[in-house]
Amino acid sequence: MDLSKYNIGLGITGSFCTFARARKEIERLCEMGANVIPIFSFNAQTCDTRFGSAKEYVEGICEITGNEGIRSICGAEPIGPNNFLDIMAIAPCTGNTAAKLCNGITDTPVLMAAKAHMRNGKPLVIAISTNDALGAGFKNIGMLMNMKNIYFVPFGQDNYKSKPNSMIAKMELLPETLELAMQGKQIQPILQNPV
Repeated sequence: MDLSKYNIGLGITGSFCTFARARKEIERLCEMGANVIPIFSFNAQTCDTRFGSAKEYVEGICEITGNEGIRSICGAEPIGPNNFLDIMAIAPCTGNTAAKLCNGITDTPVLMAAKAHMRNGKPLVIAISTNDALGAGFKNIGMLMNMKNIYFVPFGQDNYKSKPNSMIAKMELLPETLELAMQGKQIQPILQNPV
C-alpha cells in the first residue's frame, strides 16, 4: 500500500492501554510513505500512567512522524480553512471523545481538529477504545456510524469475561481502513472476533 500522496491527521486520545498499538500503526503508516501529522489530546500530552510517560510518548510519536504535532485547540483550528489533511483518524478514540464528537463538543485539540477537518467534507476514521462501548457509550457509537464521512476501524470485545462492555479497535487494520475510507467505503466486517 502506497500512502505517499496523503497527509493524514492522527488524533491520539487518552486510551493509554492502546498507546503501544497506536504507535506501531503510526510507524507502519510512515513506512508506507504517509505524511502523518499527530494531534494530541490534553490527557495524551500530560497523563503519566502505568503504561508510560506522556512526555516520552509524545516525543516518540513526533520523532517517528517527523512532525512536531498539534497540541492546542488554537493549533488545530487552521486545519479547516487551510484544508491540508486528506484524511484524519482518531486512534485511539476514547468513549469520552466519541461522546463529545457526536454532540459537537470541541474542547480538546483532537476534537477541534476533527471538527475543522470534517467541515471540508473529508473522511474521519475512528479506532474506538472504551470500557463502556456496550454500555452508555453504545448510543454514541451508533450515532457516529450513522454520520456522513465517518468510518470505523473494525472492533470487538477485548475481554468479555472481566469487562463485558469493553470494545477495542483492531489497530492493525488502521491502514486498510484509511485506504478504503479515502474511497468512501467502510471496511467490512466492522464487528470482528474478540481482539
